[in-house]
Amino acid sequence: MERISSHQFTLLGSAVLMGTTFLPIASMVTGVAGRDSWLSVLPGFALGIPYGLMVLALMEQYPQKNLLQITEILWGKWISKIIGILYVLIMIYFGGLLLGQLGDMYESSIMPRTPIEMFYLGGLLLVLYLVKSGIEVFARFSEVLFPLIVFALVLNIGLSIPRVEQGELMPLLSQGMIPIFWGGTKIGPFVMEYILFLAGVLPFLSTNKGELLHLKRGLWKTIFLVGILNTLVVLIQISVFGPSETVNLVYGLLVLGKMVEVSKTIAGVESLFLGVWFAALVIKISAFFFAVIWGLKSIFNAKGFMCNLVVGIIFMGIALKFQKGPALKIEIGFVDNYLIFPFASVWVLTLWGMSYWKKKAGVS
Repeated sequence: MERISSHQFTLLGSAVLMGTTFLPIASMVTGVAGRDSWLSVLPGFALGIPYGLMVLALMEQYPQKNLLQITEILWGKWISKIIGILYVLIMIYFGGLLLGQLGDMYESSIMPRTPIEMFYLGGLLLVLYLVKSGIEVFARFSEVLFPLIVFALVLNIGLSIPRVEQGELMPLLSQGMIPIFWGGTKIGPFVMEYILFLAGVLPFLSTNKGELLHLKRGLWKTIFLVGILNTLVVLIQISVFGPSETVNLVYGLLVLGKMVEVSKTIAGVESLFLGVWFAALVIKISAFFFAVIWGLKSIFNAKGFMCNLVVGIIFMGIALKFQKGPALKIEIGFVDNYLIFPFASVWVLTLWGMSYWKKKAGVS
């Protein structure tokens, strides 16, 4: 049985939670919270702490089981199969949309003449290799690349500081606290994407007391690290573009990359950043691919090369259907807000509540 350490759990979780959030997050939260939107990012990500702790508590009570298997223990075979099918359908659909986002981002940024299918195929082949190699290799891949993602983000932000416009962040809290709350709700779906991946990775984590404590600490580190990084992303975009323009820039960080200059001699270094963003997208897509495979194995005991191939073909088919940027962005937002968020939040909360009640009541 494959295992990942608590350190790998932290970096893998951070990479999956970060994913592509730094690309659309500024326009999303600024649209509802205005110039104070950067204040809503970290509280929004903090929702992952109670939900993550609930998932780890279920793992402690039912070791070596993923959340679908725990659902079968608590709610029975048929309810677990219904939830499992919903889980697989949501994860496979959203994973395909993310593959589409990979092609959309690269085709619209630096390689407009390259057929978009080439981006899909290249990303999917790398995802299939990681899935075939197993969760340990995937964890090591994320362990190596996540620091590079953080470095690229910090570098992009730092090199954009000379373009900051004074006064764009003022007046602070001019509209009160309510817009900050609504801005935080836009972060919730990102957190639930991570929770759904966490639901499947549980069997690969150690459940001894000492390691469990490290896992809980790793969860806190993941939430705060990703939350702080995304806060800086939103902060720099509002400071450079202003709240009105930030709302209209779906890939604002890519625009910042195009504007970066080094010593007024080197410009247009966005292609260097895009190489790292590609890795971040591959990690996120791989996480959803793994989740689909785990779900199919739990429900139908389906596994092996043919299973991976069929899932890959479905991913490709979904990506090809949403080649147009606007339609893709609308569909991703719809799935995030109306499928992933309600499904994950209700499922985990009710499952943990049932487990807690049975434990208190002494029901086996």
